[in-house]
Amino acid sequence: MIGIFSNLMPMGLSQWRQTLFFSTLGYLSGSFLSAYFLPLWLCHIDVTENADDHNPGAANAFMKAGIPCGILVLLCDLAKGMLPVFCAKEYLSPACPGFALVLIAPVIGHAWSCFYGGKGGKAIAVSFGVLLGLLPDFRPAVLLAAFYIFFSVLVRIPSHSHRTIVTFSCWLITVVFLLRDPVLTLAGIGIAGIVIYKHRRAERLQQTEMEKNRPGTV
Repeated sequence: MIGIFSNLMPMGLSQWRQTLFFSTLGYLSGSFLSAYFLPLWLCHIDVTENADDHNPGAANAFMKAGIPCGILVLLCDLAKGMLPVFCAKEYLSPACPGFALVLIAPVIGHAWSCFYGGKGGKAIAVSFGVLLGLLPDFRPAVLLAAFYIFFSVLVRIPSHSHRTIVTFSCWLITVVFLLRDPVLTLAGIGIAGIVIYKHRRAERLQQTEMEKNRPGTV
């Protein structure tokens, strides 16, 4: 695996500045939690209020605010990951090490939003958006979608959190050993790490709430 990073190209001062600019742009873009704000503005619904996981994510937008609003939220979540990456490619080479931070930034923003008190969502849709920003290189996005379909249909993992953790773990392993792209490997470690952490944390919080609400528990 160490050999993958031997091909990383050095970065000049202008590239560091571009990395900082587009990473900041990506973080701010990711920080706009469309699943929270759009249902609140359009439908006057707080999707986190009665949801089991209290997550400001697209799935709760579909369930609590309806299909039209859910579709709009999903498109916004994809776009806020895709657009900063797509714009960055015009100025910064995807082979530049700093591009990994550009890819990770919208996911960080969604997971720990500056517009939502440092809290956020589980970052699945925005991760897909970031990978779509790499088009015409469709391999990372297709691989992630393929693993999701595989573990949802063929080898079904009932728990959404477990399915997501396994999916992103398999995706990361495939990116590292099949695609062998050093920048994508760095970004994949960051993206998968954030998504897995957020889902494990959500599982622990749900278990804690279940134990508190269990009859006989003081």
